[in-house]
Amino acid sequence: MDAAFTAEQDEIRRTLREILGKRCGPDEVKAAVRTAAGHDRELWQQLARQLGLPGIAVAEEYGGVGCTPADLALACEETGRVLLPSPLLATAALCVPLITALGAETQRSALLPPLAAGGLTAALAVSGPALATALALTGEDTAGHWSGGGRAGGVQARADASGDGWRLYGEVAQVLDGHSAALLLVAAHTGGFARSRTLLFLVREDAPGLVRTRQAVLDETRPQARIQLRDVPAELLGDEGDDVLGALAATGRTASAVLAAEAVGAAGQALARTVEYVRQREQFGRAIGSFQAVKHRLADLYVQVQAARSAAYYAAWDPDQGGLALAQALEALRLTAGEAIQLHGGIGFTWEHDAHLYFKRAAADELLFGPVHRLRAHAADRAGLFAAPAAVPAGSSGPVPVSAPAHGAAQGAGPAGGPSTTPPASPPAPEKVAV
Repeated sequence: MDAAFTAEQDEIRRTLREILGKRCGPDEVKAAVRTAAGHDRELWQQLARQLGLPGIAVAEEYGGVGCTPADLALACEETGRVLLPSPLLATAALCVPLITALGAETQRSALLPPLAAGGLTAALAVSGPALATALALTGEDTAGHWSGGGRAGGVQARADASGDGWRLYGEVAQVLDGHSAALLLVAAHTGGFARSRTLLFLVREDAPGLVRTRQAVLDETRPQARIQLRDVPAELLGDEGDDVLGALAATGRTASAVLAAEAVGAAGQALARTVEYVRQREQFGRAIGSFQAVKHRLADLYVQVQAARSAAYYAAWDPDQGGLALAQALEALRLTAGEAIQLHGGIGFTWEHDAHLYFKRAAADELLFGPVHRLRAHAADRAGLFAAPAAVPAGSSGPVPVSAPAHGAAQGAGPAGGPSTTPPASPPAPEKVAV
């Protein structure tokens, strides 16, 4: 595998860093999140026109740039550096792959071109705080119980009496960019208890019975909304026989690589700003960055960030490793942002300073897509690291089970892992060597 960046990838990153450096400083970020949309609409359109950012991973036949998800991940490293508030994650990393994988040809032709052009934004609505579960980041629910499971809660779907459409009713909280997205992809439960299944539905912003309320959140750069569906007309995405849970899991693998790259960009920038600060801040007549204890702390952070960056780049080319990369990146961002607060002193967590923005992003992302230990546990389960060894039938030749070590007596271990009742064998006599 050639992991070197292409000239096109380097150019995208350079151009994106230049644009965001001019238009997305800390003051601009704080101003953008206070708007009704939660982001700078003019900047979003500029990124769509000049770089085709929303459609970077959309096929050219649907009006996209035709690049790969790896290119989207590399671009998101730059958006993570400045904590860009935008519909990019919800639209390009979550909804576009689902529409591409499940949508009928008419739906793809109607939706993907405006999504790729930035004129249409979308949001994925899954029941409750279950986004990480729905995307199979922290576990796999093959029955789709997170969507309601046929019981109270979640979102329920029923076919119209005419059989030509669907109706949705229920409530969804914590929908990323749900307050401003013109198109909602709603995961709903249908079929009752006997034929329980989860399907995805398209809901337009002007649908009757749809109520959207922007929520107060920890990280304002990731705006969220509460969606209420009161007998809302909806269009089924794809066909009733589609593997919706499989498509969500595949989307989760790609999204985890994108999120890992974004977190690495944020961690790298938080570290760079902290290093710049300790070079200027003086105490006892010298810069605090010259103290050995501070140097050691910054060196540890540098190792964490570089390890996370390597994992994120690897996951960009192999999305199956996205879960581990996301865990590494979220942990690096949390540690770096926490140390940034500490080394900046009391001002670090005030609204006047931008260090708190990175700290809140770290905490909010781990709440939404983690926690880290569950990401790692699920990756270990998928890899079969802790799977029980297969039993070997008596009298058959085969590998010795792990629970019964072949050299248990010599090692002082019994069959059950406890002390052996058999005395250890005497060591062999040394061999005589002629001199």
